[in-house]
Amino acid sequence: MPPTDQTPNEIRLHHAIPIFRVANLATSLDYYTRILGFEIPWQLPYYASVRRGTCSIMLCEGDQGNPGTWIWAPVSDADALYEEWKASGANILQGPTNFPWGSREIQVLDPDNHRLRFAADLKEGEPMGTFID
Repeated sequence: MPPTDQTPNEIRLHHAIPIFRVANLATSLDYYTRILGFEIPWQLPYYASVRRGTCSIMLCEGDQGNPGTWIWAPVSDADALYEEWKASGANILQGPTNFPWGSREIQVLDPDNHRLRFAADLKEGEPMGTFID
């Protein structure tokens, strides 16, 4: 449990960690580590965690959740992440794009069609783009 400086009767929530249902754990772990640059902090036969920085995702083979889940996570530099993932062969749906809600985002798909949106601050001087839904 993370340390807290809460006062009595004050409850603080921390970041959520999504659980993605995957068809094949080995395939997903390969994609997240080799293509997206995550590491594997722990793994069980049908369940594992991947992490990059403070972004964590749990992967569960054939259980817990549905394919096609979406997540949104902040990133320090969407453009640099896009270039990295373009070079590694990630399944990129949308490159760095400014949006009117105040973020510059990229979108990628994993092997189970989970959509990962990574967002940074707007890039000044760039027009607003069209969101791919």
